[in-house]
Amino acid sequence: MERQASWKNRTVFGFTLASLLSDASHEMATAVLPLYLQHLGLGASVLGMIEGLSDVFGSGAKWVAGAAGQKIQRKKPITALSYAVVTGCVGAFSFVTTALPFILLRVIAWTARGFRGPLRDNLIADSVEPAQYGKAYGLERAGDMAGAVLGPLLAAGFLALGMKLDRIFLLTLFPGLGAVLAVLWIVREKTTKDETIKQRLLRPPLPAPYWAFLAAVLLFGMGDFSRTFLIFEAGRRLSGAHTGIYLTVPVLLYVLHNAVSGLSAFPAGALTDRWSHAKTLLLGYGMGFAFTIGLAFLPGGLLPLLPLFVLSGVYIAIEETVEKAAAAKMIPEGARSYALGMLATANSVGDLVSSVLTGWLLDQRGPVWAYGVAAGFTGAGFLALFCFTIKYGKSVKHEMTELGG
Repeated sequence: MERQASWKNRTVFGFTLASLLSDASHEMATAVLPLYLQHLGLGASVLGMIEGLSDVFGSGAKWVAGAAGQKIQRKKPITALSYAVVTGCVGAFSFVTTALPFILLRVIAWTARGFRGPLRDNLIADSVEPAQYGKAYGLERAGDMAGAVLGPLLAAGFLALGMKLDRIFLLTLFPGLGAVLAVLWIVREKTTKDETIKQRLLRPPLPAPYWAFLAAVLLFGMGDFSRTFLIFEAGRRLSGAHTGIYLTVPVLLYVLHNAVSGLSAFPAGALTDRWSHAKTLLLGYGMGFAFTIGLAFLPGGLLPLLPLFVLSGVYIAIEETVEKAAAAKMIPEGARSYALGMLATANSVGDLVSSVLTGWLLDQRGPVWAYGVAAGFTGAGFLALFCFTIKYGKSVKHEMTELGG
């Protein structure tokens, strides 16, 4: 398949649909997992371990996928298989009640999820002209977030009807399998054999500005804890109401978060195509810092959480869309798979640190310490990205296709 000038193509639409269905699947599970852990008597530390260890293996898989993608001619079949593994592991949550099986299944699922990410992102970049990267990744992220709205909404509806928490995990199989079919039937991959792929290095050298960019991403990510902690925090503030209709409140707040993020993803991509990758990302990182500060110091109760759920949704959309578009524009095609894998790895390592540390501090020191430390890292990431923009902005603009703006 020849490179298409427009972002409106089957590959972008296929992955948008796959992301929608896959996220509807695992976000349905994510929405009830913290509540189910509380029901089983497992605390924030266990949630942090599940999230953290999943991110360890997920980050390793992203690094491997980024390097392996340099040599893999056919990326689509492996990507589809990875979607299938995630679906099966999440559905299997229905049959376990102790911490270790949850950890093992989530680790396997997130390893597959991590491996598919750089391959999917590379397939999208291959199908779109560089000037359209923001819109392409923005649309895929919008599909992802639409699924992240649909999944928790379904979970909330099932909870309101009195369905047991463990049964909801089993229902995640249906949209998950739909995601696999979307990749197999809709996505198109280049069919012409690329002879240069044999000469590509598994770990090609990346320019100094890109490593500086990754350092900022990593620092920010070390305070950018999993959104499951927002559900946990909302559940904690319900003051003991853990059954029936009350369980839908934190889930519906999570739906609000994902709806805002879904509506923000495509505009964020369009903005970065027209404006500046670095400046748009700085805006998102600044919002992330404000979010963590607010979570640390705003008073208790559910009402103060409402603006924070909204703020989180906006900055997550900017972060996830613009980081990929920036990386894809900075690095030429011959090294892009490895570069996107390193970006995904930096994010996963940051997620590991933030999830484990936040969970432990919540149990041992309370929310002010937990979210205050997270704010320190997000603030450091913002400053690092600002310094990157000052130091490398002009050289990146001229030598790497206008990153700095």
